[in-house]
Amino acid sequence: MSTVHSSIDHHPDLLALRASYERAAESMSTQITFGLTMLAGLYVAASPWIVGFSATRQLAWCDLIVGIAVAYLAYGFASALDRTHGMTWTMPVLGVWLIFSPWVLQGITRTAGMMWSHIIAGAVVAFLGLTATYFGMRTRAAATNS
Repeated sequence: MSTVHSSIDHHPDLLALRASYERAAESMSTQITFGLTMLAGLYVAASPWIVGFSATRQLAWCDLIVGIAVAYLAYGFASALDRTHGMTWTMPVLGVWLIFSPWVLQGITRTAGMMWSHIIAGAVVAFLGLTATYFGMRTRAAATNS
């Protein structure tokens, strides 16, 4: 007995869902959001050297890793929102981590510049992450309602 396997890649519902994600990812507001998120991530990665707290190695490594992750995620969301929209929730979590990391990590002498840098950058990443999550949820809801 042989079975015929059909590919789901050509199912009309799946094609419509992909088209709606492509439209959402190509909108100007989405591209601005992901572009600003990528820039915020690059700032976070370089902030220990920009603001001048690179001597606190633990926090500098944390910022470098989180900043690269944010920039990489933003690039992935901008280039393939249809396949990555389910991961947009990670961006606000990383933003909140940035806000609280100077207090969570032990043995750090906090300076005003370091604190403000983390609070502002974390709030920006969290806000842009929530916006990215909204774009993914809105597109998915619109695709399932049609």
